[in-house]
Amino acid sequence: MFDIGFAEILIVAVVALIVLGPDKLPTAAKTVGMWVGRIRRTLGGIQSEISEELRLEELKRTTAIHKEQLDKELSDMQTPFSESLNESPFAATGNTSNKVESGDQASTSSQPKSDKE
Repeated sequence: MFDIGFAEILIVAVVALIVLGPDKLPTAAKTVGMWVGRIRRTLGGIQSEISEELRLEELKRTTAIHKEQLDKELSDMQTPFSESLNESPFAATGNTSNKVESGDQASTSSQPKSDKE
């Protein structure tokens, strides 16, 4: 995060030793360490929340894309069926009830008569 080298840390430690003195320096170092830890935990939590939100947003986007593709494929698959449902199955063959009746009459009239009758 910050580009602080060993030399800068050494200079800050020497200045803190001179300003605070040897009796208050350990307490100050402990307090600074606690604050740095809290800041790191807070930043880590924020970073994980942001990455989780980004992951969820990507998942929603991917799900929406897949849903659109499935809807398109489903509509492509249903198009021929819906057209055939609008047509009458008897439109091309005509009235089948007349053909069946005439077929029955033809089959009974074409049977040979037996001599015994």
